[in-house]
Amino acid sequence: MSLVPSRRTRDVDDVSTDWQLDAYRFGIPCVAHPSDATMSPASAVALGKGGGLGVLNAEGLWCRYEDPTPLLEELSGLNEADATRRLQEVYSEPIKPELIAARVKEMRDGGATVALRVSPQHCIALSPVILDAGVDVLVIQGTIVSAEHVSSQDEPLNLKEFIADLDLPVVVGGCTNYTTALHLMRTGAAGVIVGIGADVWSTTDDVLGIAVPLASAIADAAAARRDYLDETGGRYVHLIADGEIESSGEIAKAIACGADSVMLGRALAAATEAPAKGAWWHPAASHPKLPRGLYCPPNTEMGDPVPMNELLHGPASEPLGTRNLFGGLRRSMAKCGYSNVKEFQKVELILS
Repeated sequence: MSLVPSRRTRDVDDVSTDWQLDAYRFGIPCVAHPSDATMSPASAVALGKGGGLGVLNAEGLWCRYEDPTPLLEELSGLNEADATRRLQEVYSEPIKPELIAARVKEMRDGGATVALRVSPQHCIALSPVILDAGVDVLVIQGTIVSAEHVSSQDEPLNLKEFIADLDLPVVVGGCTNYTTALHLMRTGAAGVIVGIGADVWSTTDDVLGIAVPLASAIADAAAARRDYLDETGGRYVHLIADGEIESSGEIAKAIACGADSVMLGRALAAATEAPAKGAWWHPAASHPKLPRGLYCPPNTEMGDPVPMNELLHGPASEPLGTRNLFGGLRRSMAKCGYSNVKEFQKVELILS
């Protein structure tokens, strides 16, 4: 799939990558995938200063250990053959509610918009602590999240009722089709995550048989959003694309398909602020019973780590689109003749 420039081009300095979620405005359409490999309180603040939204995992190492730095140092140099078992071991430590409050304070003191991720399974138990800590944005994220979860054993999470009681924007997902996206929009969510974060290090396809092309999922969700706009008389829900997005060109294509923002995972492992020093793993890679992700060691092919701001805004010293990610997006928008992200969703696409 490729972008087709229009009849005009624009000066790159006249292009805006601003994006807004509810009352929160961001300089770039970037949300961090909540992996401990890339997101610590400090790296979330660094991403915020670069214009994006850092998301810390409330079920991750920073909320299980007072100081997970030595563990992250160890995890950055794991033997791939032993990686899954070791990840399961370190994530078996219980979540400590007092650490959730402490991490929120660290991010708040750093000046960042504070966003925490919680899984649907732990949302009821952890959300009171998260909300009392004073987050700005709540992210409810699993491999697949539906508005209607059926269970004969436990009280299911009713997303519509849950979100209606909150006074902050909620982002939910992932989803992969029109129907699920529309149902999630009807819960009152401010944003819907589209895709399941699948990249070459995700094993969701092998373990669960679930694999939906991200472009198709975004297009379906965008169609659902159009119908939801008509249904509600104009309520707009933002789409956040979560898949194998690691270059500026892939960011541009995701937005062209209808996304308002992208969720970056392994791409952020190239930042010097990444706590695992270039290693990468999905949150589901440490699941105690059914892990769904491979451990990716630091990759020398990605080049030397660079500061977060340089990763996002350049200058780049390599020609592959993995540095100056949003400078590349701005130039793509300019070459195609569009001045902002919303307009850029209208760019012509061609299958190649």
